[in-house]
Amino acid sequence: MSELLELEDEEVQEMGSYNHSLAQAQLTGLFFNDKRFSVFIELSLEVSQTDLSQFGLKAKEELKPDICLYPKTEKSGFRKRDILKMSDMPLLAIEIISPKQGIDDILTKFDAYFALGIKSCWLVIPPMEVIDIYSQLDQHRTFGMNDTNVIDELADINLPIKNIFG
Repeated sequence: MSELLELEDEEVQEMGSYNHSLAQAQLTGLFFNDKRFSVFIELSLEVSQTDLSQFGLKAKEELKPDICLYPKTEKSGFRKRDILKMSDMPLLAIEIISPKQGIDDILTKFDAYFALGIKSCWLVIPPMEVIDIYSQLDQHRTFGMNDTNVIDELADINLPIKNIFG
């Protein structure tokens, strides 16, 4: 019975809530209009060559950011043969906190993302209307509704925060 409860808790954690889904859609729409990037939702990143247990993660072969951005190239777009897991790491990984998810869980993923070569990680907290942009696990900048824009200098991104949470 306790195994069933654990599974249900994990399933709830993975399910998108209203705020999670809305923030994901808003951000994806904003990035979609930026012709410098290709934006992906829950794209599997190939990590089987890295021992993720060193970060305290249970995943063995893949990680899935809520949103990730790659620089747009001539080869961006649909392919005849689909890619199930991306071996190239994105420029930016975005995690949107869910109601049953802890910030420590996301920071653990960020630790792995940085080790894999991802340059910037965003922690989006919809109920608080806050985005923390991490350039390293111990270096981040917080943006809230009192700020005009969300600025990620590493990824050269400048977005009006009201277009995300407004």
